[in-house]
Amino acid sequence: MEKAYKNCQSCGMPMKKDEKGGGTNTDGSKSTMYCSHCYENGKFTLPDITVDQMKERVKQKLKEFGFPGFLAGLFTKNIPQLERWRK
Repeated sequence: MEKAYKNCQSCGMPMKKDEKGGGTNTDGSKSTMYCSHCYENGKFTLPDITVDQMKERVKQKLKEFGFPGFLAGLFTKNIPQLERWRK
């Protein structure tokens, strides 16, 4: 049983905000680690994205939703600490 995370371990989005309730594993079960935007059928939707590109992508999304730039920056500063990016 994988640990249930409060935030996607790829982009940092709160899992409760995921309209699909999480990504999917290869067996079709819900991922408790990654959101549906980052993870489908046991694979990352953007397998070659870098951590900096992910931060930029999330920052742009937050701005689209009306978050001020400094807040978007605050929300994305912890992305490198998420499980996907820990090497």
